[in-house]
Amino acid sequence: MNNLIEDLNWRYATKRMNGQAIPQEKLDTILEAIKLSPSSAGLQPYKIVVIADQETKDKIFKEAAPQPQIPYASHLLVFAAWDKVTAEQITEYMNLIATTRGISVDSLAKFQENVTNSVQSRSEEGNFNWAARQAYIALGHALVAAATEHVDATPMEGFNNEKLDEILGLTEKGLKSVVIMTLGYRDAENDGLAKAKKVRRSREELFISI
Repeated sequence: MNNLIEDLNWRYATKRMNGQAIPQEKLDTILEAIKLSPSSAGLQPYKIVVIADQETKDKIFKEAAPQPQIPYASHLLVFAAWDKVTAEQITEYMNLIATTRGISVDSLAKFQENVTNSVQSRSEEGNFNWAARQAYIALGHALVAAATEHVDATPMEGFNNEKLDEILGLTEKGLKSVVIMTLGYRDAENDGLAKAKKVRRSREELFISI
């Protein structure tokens, strides 16, 4: 645990990156952590676009997210939520559970009914917002995993979602971008926050014990 806290103290939202590529094994660890992230009902209603191509990064920087980390990151991870949650997607998930655990699909009938009822109780917009929240849980896992690998990572909102979706062809895939994470290595000489003290509220101010 002490090592984890040290790693989390080491990390910060890097503002300037140096263009250095991260090793594939470190990227794989971060992606596996995302894969293992929990989600409501285990449905994982999102996909992550992993971008290493420099031309694509430059286009995103120019047209959708003009933030300095983008072109100098090793990789961009775009977390994109399902724009709709369909019965077919739920059935596909039930089949995956049955195959993975060696059980019958019929034994999951009640669970499938509960998931379906939950989805149907929300509006289309409500389901998208729910899916986006699940993607943010995955983002949290990615940030922690990156810290343990001493890979710098910056979560980003405030970009042109529609333009990013267009660049990556997300709409036709039934997806909408919700958050970006850059991965790479800090340019400590040109990032004024690289050596700044981490600012967080005290435990007494942050936590309520009952």
